[in-house]
Amino acid sequence: MTDSLPEAVADVLDLVLNPDEPAHVALRRQVHQLRVQSRCKCGCGTAYFDLDTDAVEPAPTGPGTVVAADVQLFTETGEAPGEVLVFARDGYLSWLEVCSWSDDVEVNLAAARRWLQPPF
Repeated sequence: MTDSLPEAVADVLDLVLNPDEPAHVALRRQVHQLRVQSRCKCGCGTAYFDLDTDAVEPAPTGPGTVVAADVQLFTETGEAPGEVLVFARDGYLSWLEVCSWSDDVEVNLAAARRWLQPPF
């Protein structure tokens, strides 16, 4: 079942898709049409999207699946426990992945939302 886009997912997409990059501008226009198709079961916050591609224009990301955005996370103490990746397939938002590099710091969507600080 497909769910509407949770606020935390929308916030993280807003923080990682740079409004000054043309491909990101086009991807940002797709966010209002996104729905969450499924979520990772581990609790990390990774979300797989469903998108009506007839309702939006593709971004100039190139063919196939690409990493459209990759932003490293930094804690309040300066530690880098993970990253957030945004994937696009054929110019359309496909999924948001929250990655952990640490066994000591819990990395999830809520933490990513807190730790994403411009400039990247």
